[in-house]
Amino acid sequence: MSIRSITTALLGAFWGLAAVAQGPVSLSLQQAVDLAAKQSYQVKASALEAEKARHKVKEFTAVGLPQINGEVQLQNFIDVPTQLIPNFFTPGQGPEFIAAQFGLPWNASAGLTLTQLIFDGSYLVGLKATRTIAESSRLDLQKAEADARNQAAKAYFGVLAAEEGAKLAGEGIPLLEKALREVNAMLENGFMETTDVDRLTIQLEQARTQQRSFVQQAEVARLLLALTLGLPQGTPMTLTDDLTKILADANEISLTEQPLQIGTHVEQQQAETLVLLQDLNRKNERTKAMPSLGAFLSHQQVWNGPDFDPGGTYQFYPTTVWGAKLTVPIFSSGNRHHKVKQAEIALSQVEVNRTATEQRLLATAEQSRSQARTAFDNFRTEERSLKLSKDIMDRTSIKFTNGAAASFELTQEQGNYLIAQQTYIQRMVELLMARADLRKALDLY
Repeated sequence: MSIRSITTALLGAFWGLAAVAQGPVSLSLQQAVDLAAKQSYQVKASALEAEKARHKVKEFTAVGLPQINGEVQLQNFIDVPTQLIPNFFTPGQGPEFIAAQFGLPWNASAGLTLTQLIFDGSYLVGLKATRTIAESSRLDLQKAEADARNQAAKAYFGVLAAEEGAKLAGEGIPLLEKALREVNAMLENGFMETTDVDRLTIQLEQARTQQRSFVQQAEVARLLLALTLGLPQGTPMTLTDDLTKILADANEISLTEQPLQIGTHVEQQQAETLVLLQDLNRKNERTKAMPSLGAFLSHQQVWNGPDFDPGGTYQFYPTTVWGAKLTVPIFSSGNRHHKVKQAEIALSQVEVNRTATEQRLLATAEQSRSQARTAFDNFRTEERSLKLSKDIMDRTSIKFTNGAAASFELTQEQGNYLIAQQTYIQRMVELLMARADLRKALDLY
């Protein structure tokens, strides 16, 4: 194996181990969205695309700069070409035509050619287009970063909400376990029926199942968060932001009052860029009717000989030539005209798309604003309902312990509390997601 192959293999192994050996990370919500904007897979791909566009600009610019090409050629005629020519050596005597060879078995040449584009309308338009394409790639990267931030925020919220659900579900389990022990004791003393024990057992299993469900949802949400952040699966993550603080954050609450700045919205800028590109395409089709001018300079050293001995008995002879070429389009049978018309129609199409994008963004912003307000009202309502449900369950539990309530009442209130927990978490997730969607619709990431 070569040294280069060994080095490549060692580097590959090192980076593979580095990816697996990702250490634990501690992340706030802001740190998570910033990390996603830097190293999510979607952003990395978009950043590479932007880098390609920058090199594309330089590539096209180089077309109008001097171009130098070299050429080396060696030929050996095994059979030198033979041609019949009139017999002007002995006219009137011998054959009318004789065979003659006008070449030598060996010839070699080496040369350089310099070409320079002097004028081409399409090149000038293309220079403007490449800069616009680079701007388009920059906007695509900006859009990818905003999308990554939005996805990271949603995944972060998903983890916190699932963990909050597991915490709430776990709060009622000790009470049910205590009640079940007391009922079992009373059953042994003949003060309770087996049905009462069965009811509490079922309720306890339901509570445990709900808690396990939330725990599993939290684990899946962490996997999705790692994927969104561009971290290897299994990376230990500690989320430092408190869910209650996020929900009560004044900036998040005031999102519904934030206006939409349509002119600076990245999607509107992308639509504007498409219009610019299509307008440049229309101009490019028009400039194809203009002449183009280029110049060239070529120098060659040529050698010929009966045997292979370059530069020996027979020397190299130079050949130098320069010139210019003017190409003037005269008649295309309507081909260029129809291409210009197609470009004009395409320009009208992207102008329609620009207007449609503006109206869509306005409608989406208002829809997201309305959904965020509704989600906030629903969350507040369910928050109060959860508190009332817990108070009722606690009072019923005390009554049951004192013998003032039946097991049926206790299990019923416990079931209502479990339902209230599920609904509360659902409304919480809806609020968090609605705010994330509103922030994206307002282009505030």
